[in-house]
Amino acid sequence: MTSLQKVLIVGCGDMGRRVARLVQEQNGQVTALVRSDTHRDTLQEIGIRTLPGNLDEPSSLVNLPTKEAIVFYFAPPPGGGFADPRVRAFCASIPQGAEPAKIVYMSTSGVYGDCGDREVTEETPPNPQTARAKRRLDAETAFLEWGRAHNVPVVILRVTGIYGPGRFPVTQLASGQPVLREEEATLTNRIHADDLARICLAAAERGDAGEIFNVSDGRPGTMTEYFNAVADALGYPRPRQVTREEARDVMSPLMLSYVSESRRMSNAKMLTRLGVKLLYPTLADGMRESTKKN
Repeated sequence: MTSLQKVLIVGCGDMGRRVARLVQEQNGQVTALVRSDTHRDTLQEIGIRTLPGNLDEPSSLVNLPTKEAIVFYFAPPPGGGFADPRVRAFCASIPQGAEPAKIVYMSTSGVYGDCGDREVTEETPPNPQTARAKRRLDAETAFLEWGRAHNVPVVILRVTGIYGPGRFPVTQLASGQPVLREEEATLTNRIHADDLARICLAAAERGDAGEIFNVSDGRPGTMTEYFNAVADALGYPRPRQVTREEARDVMSPLMLSYVSESRRMSNAKMLTRLGVKLLYPTLADGMRESTKKN
């Protein structure tokens, strides 16, 4: 089993902090790559060592503590285009002899594209249909190719919608943004943020080179169901429902892209190979606990 005593987190936002907390509970040493002084101070306050660096400025990526470390790469691609130059800049910054013990890359289930009502397993061919998803698939490819070339195990997590305290669509509910009519809503999938953090550690400890894992609670629903559940739990009015035709005029392009694709994700491989027992196997479980903390 891979040791978590030395960890580097690239992209240490909410999920990075959750993972760092679990590593610290195991007495592991966590370093995070940071761009801003404000972010640096926040992380240092919770015991995370920081190192300045900007993935958009490759010359700043020097002396990263990658040697024999577990790298959790959570940084998103830049906006625009179909490639992720940040991943390539990171890989290029690792000198010979300073290779990590393993890299865990957090990708997205969006790389599968629209799959209708079919079950999506790790054997389902990727078919990204948005620029955002194409950038993620490019990042996966870049990491896997670099890992094979440098004998570094790379594990890919294709993550579904993340929810939990601090991650609810409060702004959308408060501003009255609409959702699709239930009869027209497509299937979406979710994972609680606390479960995702535990899955990241399990992937580092047990995932093999080149393995891909779908990450979800295995209970697909619709975005409309999710927004209604959050509204009920947090005391907001349920959002108004619109037809798909109306949605083209009233939804943001990003929201429209989310509700235009349907996937029924299987998490069987994640549960069996990584030995994960979910804390929140259903949305009801996650909402009940999360609203206590929100």
